[in-house]
Amino acid sequence: MLVSHEQEKAKNLILHMIEDYAKKYMIPSIQYKDGDRINYAGRVFDAEEVKNLVNSSLEFWLTAGHYCEEFEKKFADYIGSKYCSIVNSGSSAVLVAFFALTSEELGERRIKRGDEVITVAAGFPTTVSPIVQYGAIPVFVDVSIPSYNIDTSLLENALSKKTKAVLLAHTLGNAFNLEDVLSFCRRHNLWLIEDNCDALGAEYKIDGIYHKTGTLGDIGCSSFYPAHHMTMGEGGAVYTNNPQLHHLINSFRDWGRDCSCPPGRDNCCGHRFDRQYGELPKGYDHKYVYSHFGFNLKVTDMQAAIGCAQLAKLPSFIEKRRAHWDILRKELADLDDVLFLPEIEKNSRPSWFGFAMTVRDNAKISRTQITSYLEKQNIQTRNLFSGNLLRHPCFDKMRTTGLGYRVIGELKYTDKIMQNTFWVGVYPGMTENMLSYMIKNIRKAVRES
Repeated sequence: MLVSHEQEKAKNLILHMIEDYAKKYMIPSIQYKDGDRINYAGRVFDAEEVKNLVNSSLEFWLTAGHYCEEFEKKFADYIGSKYCSIVNSGSSAVLVAFFALTSEELGERRIKRGDEVITVAAGFPTTVSPIVQYGAIPVFVDVSIPSYNIDTSLLENALSKKTKAVLLAHTLGNAFNLEDVLSFCRRHNLWLIEDNCDALGAEYKIDGIYHKTGTLGDIGCSSFYPAHHMTMGEGGAVYTNNPQLHHLINSFRDWGRDCSCPPGRDNCCGHRFDRQYGELPKGYDHKYVYSHFGFNLKVTDMQAAIGCAQLAKLPSFIEKRRAHWDILRKELADLDDVLFLPEIEKNSRPSWFGFAMTVRDNAKISRTQITSYLEKQNIQTRNLFSGNLLRHPCFDKMRTTGLGYRVIGELKYTDKIMQNTFWVGVYPGMTENMLSYMIKNIRKAVRES
């Protein structure tokens, strides 16, 4: 779109005013005092995000545009992946990643209804939902404490002739044992989807080299919800090094289209009107040929504009998260007789989403007592998501019939997490005073309640 000199001058004036407005009214300095609310997470931004948002709004493209393209390229460069496709949420990212593996284009390796996918029940439900929604069978294995990640010694027990994939999340920013999981997947020719929504920027060492989590499996997924490592409001990303999977990801994201043209562009393939598809008339407009039953899960350019500014800050956000986690781990170390404190997975360099604690069985205090006390002190707490997803109402009918899923063993530690685990935040908007107040009150809750 051509822009006149006068229009460009007017836009720059608006953006200058927006910058001043944001600095004055939207980004106040943190003046924390003990007793003020400490959230477990929150957005951290400055005037750049606001300027980008307004700039994209003035362009009024609204759907995916040049900011989306910019973000996809820069994010792929950051994460170390060849391809990146952004979507409207982290949940959509996992959905698209899974459905890409159901495509008939993958031949015998495609996931079919009734095939099995190994996962865990101690996590966020959107890791499991696409499996069930498609009609595949989730196979649940237990996790370990205090890493809160999959117990990889159970993988072989979970394997069957129907197993096609493994779909796992890196819990609270702590990478699961990728060495074991990758070895298992390669031995049995299984797909691996890494749900990286809570672990953006985490790294895992393979053969002496650190790789960003989300890039070692076949497909990685991230979330840009405000609580996560960076934000564009709602938003997510799906990334891969496999060009075929990248094509399938984009097809399922964009209504199931066979066409790969971005919005507003036509005939990128050069064969828009000269090919045969299905039983359509020869030369049917390729822009409207559908090879899959897909979705519309694109993000807007306004969201991507915010993401571009956030991405530049991501490394500093991650370092603050690590520093805050280290402070909590050091200052709470002597509570180990009451609480299982979190431990870093071997070969993992975490990008922490939160600081998890599990009340020991012999403790004279319960999780509810601790979290109730902390909440009364204005310290926000969270359970470890679903705890055990199988215990939730969404599984009522499946539990009754015993159909539609499998469980390996007793899920002993998954149930323990459901009963006894909670976590507090480490997000970059926290100050040292906030951390000190949290530490003081966690100690009071454990020792004096």
